[in-house]
Parts: sequence; C-alpha cells; structure tokens
Amino acid sequence: MAVESTLPTPVRTPASDKDAKALQFIEEMTKNVDSVQERVLREILGRNAETEYLKRFSLNGATDRETFKSRIPVVTYEDIQPEIQRIANGDKSPIFSVHPISEFLTSSGTSAGERKLMPTIHEELDRRQLLYSLLMPVMNLYVPGLDKGKGLYFLFVKAETKTPGGLLARPVLTSYYNSDHFETRPYDPFNVYTSPNEAILCVDSFQSMYAQMLCGLIMRDEVLRVGAVFASGLLRAIHFLQNNWKQLAHDIATGTLNPKITDAPVRECMRKILKPNPELAQLVTMECYEENWECIIKRIWPRTKYLDVIVTGAMAQYIPTLEYYSGGLPMACTMYASSECYFGLNLNPMCKPSEVTYTIMPNMAYFEFLPHGSSTSCLVDLADVEVGKEYELILTTYAGLCRYRVGDILRVTGFHNAAPQFRFIRRKNVLLSIESDKTDEAELQNAIENASLLLKEFNTSIVEYTSYADTKQIPGHYVIYWELLVKDLAIAPTDDVLNRCCLQMEESLNSVYRQSRVADNSIGPLEIRVVENGTFEELMDYAISRGASINQYKVPRCVSFTPIMELLNSRVVSKHFSPDLPHWTPERRR
Repeated sequence: MAVESTLPTPVRTPASDKDAKALQFIEEMTKNVDSVQERVLREILGRNAETEYLKRFSLNGATDRETFKSRIPVVTYEDIQPEIQRIANGDKSPIFSVHPISEFLTSSGTSAGERKLMPTIHEELDRRQLLYSLLMPVMNLYVPGLDKGKGLYFLFVKAETKTPGGLLARPVLTSYYNSDHFETRPYDPFNVYTSPNEAILCVDSFQSMYAQMLCGLIMRDEVLRVGAVFASGLLRAIHFLQNNWKQLAHDIATGTLNPKITDAPVRECMRKILKPNPELAQLVTMECYEENWECIIKRIWPRTKYLDVIVTGAMAQYIPTLEYYSGGLPMACTMYASSECYFGLNLNPMCKPSEVTYTIMPNMAYFEFLPHGSSTSCLVDLADVEVGKEYELILTTYAGLCRYRVGDILRVTGFHNAAPQFRFIRRKNVLLSIESDKTDEAELQNAIENASLLLKEFNTSIVEYTSYADTKQIPGHYVIYWELLVKDLAIAPTDDVLNRCCLQMEESLNSVYRQSRVADNSIGPLEIRVVENGTFEELMDYAISRGASINQYKVPRCVSFTPIMELLNSRVVSKHFSPDLPHWTPERRR
C-alpha cells in the first residue's frame, strides 16, 4: 500500500526555557561558523602542541590554519594505524592527545575488514551529550505535546572488550549508554523512555529486546514515538514481535516473566513493571494473530506521532517496508554522527526522508572538505563550501585525529545562517567490481530501487539485499541476494518478472559496466538469488555473535566472507538471470 505521509507544520515556539536556550545556542553557532571553527582549531592545536604526532610535522606550537594546512597531511585510518596499535598495546605517551586516551570507540565492523579503533578522551562524552541535548528542542518545534507520553526506543549495548594495554574497546553508543551522562541523566518530561536502563544495558540481545518490547507493550497507551538508531534496527524489533508475540502476551496476561530472561537486574526491574493484564494480552493477541501486519505500529501503539530512525544513505531502502508497518508515519532523521565524531543535526527533522539535510555544528571538531574527485591539496573550510557540490568529509578532533578522511561523501544543499547543510550521499568505498567496472553503494541502491518498481504491481517489496562479485566463473558476474515481502501470494512475481528485474538493474548501472557486458563480454548476466524470509535476521545474528554492535549493525552491501556466503547460499529459494543485454552505445554517457 502506497502511503503519503502528512508532515506536521513547525510550531515555532520553544516548548520551555531550556529549549529556548538550546535553540539560541544553535543560532549563535550557525551564525558564527568561521570564527567558531578558527577557535576550535586553535584550541585543538594549542592543547596538543606537545604530542608526538604534531611534533613529527614541525608545527612548533603554531595554531593558525595556514601553518596547519601546509604541514599536516591528510590521512586515512591505515596511515595512523601503527600509532593506534601502540596505544592499544599500552603506550601511554602523548601520541595524539595530551589528555589520556580513555577508551577506543569501534566502528561497526560491517563495512570492510576488521573493526577500526578510534581513540577518544573523556571530555568527548560532554560534546556528544551537548549534541544530544539539542535534538528534542528542535523536535518540539515540529511535534507538540511530547511531554505527555514516552518514547519506545530499541537501544542496545554490546559486551565490552579490552585491548592488550587494558583500554576498553566498544561501540560509541555502548560507551554512551554505560556513561553517567546516560545512566544518571536528569528527568526530562520531553525525553522519557519506556525501556528501563536495566533492559538497555543488558548485553544479551535477546533478553534486552524481549524486556524492551514487553515494556513497550505494557505502556502502549503512553507511547508517542517509536524508534531505533537505524531503520534496520526498528524492523528487527518488528520481526522480533512477529516471532515472540505469543510468549509476550502470555507474560502480560499472567504477570509472570518469560523464564528465558535470566539477567538479574532485568528480572528485578520487570518485577516492578509487569502486572497481570488479560485485556491488554487479548489486544496484543488479536493484532498479532492476523497474517496482515500492515500498519501494525499504529495498531499497537495508536498514539505514535512519528518514527525516529536513520533512513538516509543505505538505510533508504527500508523506507517502503517501514511505511507498510507504520501506515505511513513520518520518519525523523535527527542527527549525523560516527565513531570518530558527532557532527550535527537535522533542523527540519519532520521533512521527507529524501529531503533530509544535516547542519554540522562548528563547535564539535574542525571540519575540512575535499571536493569530490580533487586532490588533497584542494581542501576547503566549512564556511567556504558551495551549494550543489559534493565533498568528502575531513576531520580534526579534540581527541587528536588530524585531517582524517572519514569516508563520507556529502552534498551541500543550502545554508542555515552561515552554516552549510549537507545531504549524506554515500560511503566512499566501492562495493562491486569484476573488471574495470566500479559500482558504489549509491549506484547499487539506485539499481535496486529501479528494479523494485517492477514488483509493485505484484504487491511485493524488497525487504533486504546484499551483493557479491562472483569471479569464480569466466566471465564473472554480479550476484544480488534479495529477501522479498510478498503481501499477496496469489499474485506473487513470476520467474519472468524477476528475470526482468535483473535486466532493469543492469540498465541502471554505469556505462563502464554496460560496455563490459555488451561490447567486451567481460561480465556475465546479472543474477538475483531470492532467499528465504528471515535470512538477513540470521545474518545479523551471526555478525553480532562475532562482535558487531546491534546498535551500529548495518547489513553489508557487499559480502565475500565464506561463512556468510555459505549462510546466504543455503537459504536460496530461486535464481534468476538477466535475459538480455542492457542497452549500451559508445555515445551514451552516464
């Protein structure tokens, strides 16, 4: 069912004095971007002047931009990995920062290779908390009355590891949820969760999800917003409800907790929350028993005003499925952040997902931008980017990262005061390549979306996908794994339709790929392998078992790791190939 969201009009009046101060801070920062950036760089270079890294490049205490840019190189993670490894092994000398490295923040580990270790310092928690404190004052401009209920957020931590030198290594959200900033946060009527801290901080993902879902059901009449970090995380929660609603309803009816929940703090907090409620249990059973789960979020949590999830970049492919389950509720993307740094926020959080832009807060770090396709000698400052152009984000942080390539490609869409607003376009890394062809995440996403249009008349959508460059055969070819949501089995797409989806994907790919297919015969027909429902849930479970964070997990858009390939191939229910060559002529350019 195609649903058009009705987006609220901003109230434009701060909800409280506290909100007014936060909004005034945003205005001050965005009006004075260049001077704030100059101050930030001066502070970073001044405090870290005696570090090994800055001394290596003979900065000699200079804190001005010109000297900094002329002497400090632009680097990747691989360039500084030896120094990071020294810190991980126990070297306490001031390598990057004069402040002690408090822990390592890990990347999600699902994009490429091993997890990256990002050194951080304790005061970075204050900066992250500052950005969090700005989100609700902005949201309250658009959605009034959020102090009249609660947020059902599915938030998770991961078991912590330690480096050889004894420093904690954990995802950034695990670090934040385990901090005093989160655990002892002051009461804020605009930001109350249904999930108790004990459930969020439980490292067993099943027990944590179960307790959080149970609390969300018990407090269904109070829920005003439903969310997770990524769209995929919210869909995982819906699938969890599909698989566990009978036991959840039993617990609600009897007031007794599932014996599989063995974590003592969770059991203790649930003992205070869970009371027999046969009427609620009957409602949950009635809604979940039906095979049709369309609008299930609104049916179970009828007061929900919006979904709070990231649906930009690769997460955009989840939008149709979220619309199906939510009945077209608005989807709010509130902030832009990474393990390296929290960057900024969306000042129009209730906009359509395709219109999401982020305003980078100039006090968070020192930002530079590399025009896409240019050499590293062409970097421009935050205040000097141009509307319509794409840039790679370069970062210098208080924790000591200097001119670090984050890998995100952003497009400037406009300005709020003097602060540029960016649309996230893609990660820089290429996903698929057989020969001279190079297909990135954005291009693959576009091809998937174009092919999915052929499925609409069959009331079918793509729930999840990944890809693989199969070079074991000559010529090699692209393999795309699809998990489908077929809403009416009576009109499920035929083999012929899925074959045409293969061709449609090829028509959407770049001219180098199509030339390789048509003129060079160096790439074979694209293949789609449809997998069983639930396959990508299994893939996530596998990744989590190997150390990925449930909060930061993203389905890898390209896979090659043998156990993952074996899992995917063991769940294939049908295979489909492009029936013809895509269109290509030497004159055509994309």
